[in-house]
Amino acid sequence: MSEPLAERLRPRTLDDYIGQKHLVGEGAVLRKMIDAGRISSFILWGPPGVGKTTLAQIIANRLQTPFYTLSAVTSGVKDVRDVIERAQKGRFFNEASPILFIDEIHRFSKSQQDSLLGAVEKGIVTLIGATTENPSFEVIRPLLSRCQLYVLKSLEREDLEELLQRAITKDVFLKERKIVLKETAAMLRYSGGDARKLLNILELVVSSSATDEVVITDEMVVSNLQQNPLAYDKDGEMHYDIISAFIKSIRGSDPDAALYWMARMIEGGEDPQFIARRLVISAAEDIGLANPNALLLANAAFDAVMKIGWPEGRIPLAEATVYLATSPKSNSAYLGIDAALGIVQQTGNQPVPLHLRNAPTKLMKDLGYHDGYQYPHDFAGHFTPQQYLPDALKDTRIWHGQHS
Repeated sequence: MSEPLAERLRPRTLDDYIGQKHLVGEGAVLRKMIDAGRISSFILWGPPGVGKTTLAQIIANRLQTPFYTLSAVTSGVKDVRDVIERAQKGRFFNEASPILFIDEIHRFSKSQQDSLLGAVEKGIVTLIGATTENPSFEVIRPLLSRCQLYVLKSLEREDLEELLQRAITKDVFLKERKIVLKETAAMLRYSGGDARKLLNILELVVSSSATDEVVITDEMVVSNLQQNPLAYDKDGEMHYDIISAFIKSIRGSDPDAALYWMARMIEGGEDPQFIARRLVISAAEDIGLANPNALLLANAAFDAVMKIGWPEGRIPLAEATVYLATSPKSNSAYLGIDAALGIVQQTGNQPVPLHLRNAPTKLMKDLGYHDGYQYPHDFAGHFTPQQYLPDALKDTRIWHGQHS
């Protein structure tokens, strides 16, 4: 049985690598490190199918250093220690440290990550981690502080079209067929910037044709994917599509659809913590001030899942999902903080008005710090109007209530 198309087309050199020019283009940060022959530990953060694993393998090939791989899904602390021991024994003086590549490092437990710390600190291994989740939440701080963080972007349309052309002209099997890319919009849309998903779709569509000449159209792609809904999703690349549908169903106040998409995630083996985290985010972003209790309930569901485990954890998750979907909605806090961040980025460090400043010393009092501040509790209704924003922004509205 031949390898999948995505594996056959995996680039072996940076010159064949598509996308991520901000990291590996001429003069870019990772390119310079690789060209210098020495790299430090780093974590690659980006969506599926953008080349994280491929980039790690290219680096190992280029540096001609031993390359060890662990999957966070199947490896335990013992596996980590075994690899570190092998790396330590197999290393010669003055050689570059062996590379330890950990896929889905966000799924490593705290104890697994702790077991890596010493080896990374001492340079026994150079760690390259790959994650689809924000490392700030998923990677322990001591490990994160010892690694650079590089963000990979979804592939652009031009990148994906270049990949399709390469597949039909260079792949050992596809180049023997006469493949015409008459329309590519459907393939690009379904791939969502994921190179592996795109190649899986191409392979599926080509294999469905009995003739040597294959003219690919959007209608043909849609028809094939409807008949084989999981064929291009062998490794769970629909993860982001389904979580998007889940969140949008909650936002749109449709509990039936929300439960359906949650069931799809559960059946697909999704990490319950991932679902619970998204519920907490939705409670703050979409329900917000229209029903602040939603955030409390989403947090309670998260805690319950952690305490009772699986499969019973599906029940509090379902309860929270229905509650959020049927709750009134307000994104005013979400819009407010984004507006405030935009203002700060545009206007810089505006001075704090003198009357709002603390005055713990005599000099500060003499300079007018705190002078003129009116203590709201001294006034009727515990309120008195005064300026709280910097002078340059004093009339700016940032938060708008839902009906303003």
